[in-house]
Amino acid sequence: MAKDREFLNRRLHSLLGIIPVGLFLVEHLLVNHFATRGASAFNAAANFMANLPFVHFLEVFLIFLPLLYHAVYGLYIAFTAKNNVSRFGYFRNWMFLLQRVTGIITLIFVVWHVWQTRIAAAFGAEVNFDMMTNILDNPAMLVFYIVGVLSAVFHFSNGLWSFFVSWGLTITPRSQQVSTYVTMGIFVLISIVAMRALFAFLDPQLANL
Repeated sequence: MAKDREFLNRRLHSLLGIIPVGLFLVEHLLVNHFATRGASAFNAAANFMANLPFVHFLEVFLIFLPLLYHAVYGLYIAFTAKNNVSRFGYFRNWMFLLQRVTGIITLIFVVWHVWQTRIAAAFGAEVNFDMMTNILDNPAMLVFYIVGVLSAVFHFSNGLWSFFVSWGLTITPRSQQVSTYVTMGIFVLISIVAMRALFAFLDPQLANL
């Protein structure tokens, strides 16, 4: 019974990491990418998302609760899993370790980012282009956001590989190898979008470098 419960928890953890949490990550980064078009474009996109019908219901049940479960169970996996990097050193073992490390970094980053934006908004601050510019204008914060965002994108992209395996979509070694190339390609593409957005908050011209 305990093994069945753990199997179901891992399946649910994997599913929620992609749907809806992973999809929200991609959507959030795409909205941020409007910053490359200037402050007014980003503010318009952010305002549109903030004023969606039932936005608070969507945030609680499609973002925060799934994210909370994924984070809590992910911490359990991270601190109970046995890593074999030092013993074997295979590529997948390193990816296994990096998945756990980036998961912890991502959790810290998300908590801080929510504090700086959503919690601040609850106390009357306006989440807009200027807010993000003020945050990222601090070099330490810029580095923190770069590391945090790249960790989140890697965790999602590499998590796709694990999702395909755990749900029986890639069974053969060949399909898993192809999946590795595809998911790492996704990591590169989303990272480019994310970095262009971050630097656009400092100067839209930097997004085109």
